[in-house]
Amino acid sequence: MIFFILNYLEIPASCLTFASLFQKRVSFSLNILIINMFAIVSIAGQQFKVEEGQQIFVHRLAANEGDSVSFDAVHLLDNNGAVTIGLPNINGASISASVLAHVKGDKVIVFHKKRRKGYRKKNGHRQSFTKIKIESITA
Repeated sequence: MIFFILNYLEIPASCLTFASLFQKRVSFSLNILIINMFAIVSIAGQQFKVEEGQQIFVHRLAANEGDSVSFDAVHLLDNNGAVTIGLPNINGASISASVLAHVKGDKVIVFHKKRRKGYRKKNGHRQSFTKIKIESITA
């Protein structure tokens, strides 16, 4: 099996060391350039770190499924290492997203009890969420 690895990496058997096995692999990973643009935005009272194409669950929004929504409360914007910080928001920056679905979260059981008194109260709660997809980040 090592012979096949050596042929694939084009390393002669005379130069076989532990570091030479990983030398080609490291050079492949260095050639990959990842371009990330992200923003920190307030949506329905909560802050989210979002990227383009990301799908997130936020508290229920007053929009129908398929609608496009825009958020202007952008607090931080990172464009390939160029960071812009707003005080408190960045002027002219916005996030556009589309509403995919309205869903309900898992049930949370709220149970109150006072010992030796016979007092028990059980309530349940399911939070309503909106699933949105981030379409674009504009500065």
